[in-house]
Amino acid sequence: MDIVFATGNANKLVEAQRVLGERFHLLMPSDLGYSGEIPETHDTIYENAVEKALFIWNKFQKNCFSDDTGLEVDALGGAPGVNSARYAGEPKSPPDNIRKLLKELEGVPDEKRTARFRCVVALIEDGVLHTFEGICEGHITTSLHGFDGFGYDPVFRPLGMDVTLAEVSIEEKNALSHRGKAMKKLLCHLSANLRQ
Repeated sequence: MDIVFATGNANKLVEAQRVLGERFHLLMPSDLGYSGEIPETHDTIYENAVEKALFIWNKFQKNCFSDDTGLEVDALGGAPGVNSARYAGEPKSPPDNIRKLLKELEGVPDEKRTARFRCVVALIEDGVLHTFEGICEGHITTSLHGFDGFGYDPVFRPLGMDVTLAEVSIEEKNALSHRGKAMKKLLCHLSANLRQ
């Protein structure tokens, strides 16, 4: 079954496809001929996820889902939060975002570097909205570790682990990450409700 993932991020597509499996074939908007930006103009992760999914549904009338994710660092009052992708400004630059984050946390002891990734997946199924949330608690490291993953993965160490999300396989990441948790809830819903 085809379903559109409202993203231009190929890394996210790979992770999502691994969770959803062969039963669902994921398309990107570019596969439908759309190469423009997908708007995310709101102040919350939830609203941005819904906006992106509605944008693709209204354009193509195809079952679709989107996600929006934010890194919430307790010592920074929940920042970067909804601004995670553009924390260091435009254009989006994960290395610059990480540099800014580590700079702002200089001198903060490990026990106060608590943080979480929060992900909201918004599905538009036959015009009806469904949302699913996943949270991954952890800590921000003082330097980068690992070469896999993307975004803040090299500086995010999940609770109870001694490695960052950039040091684990996609399968391991999907088993414990915020997006993996939200995507599993999406998979349960799709498996139970979408027509074959």
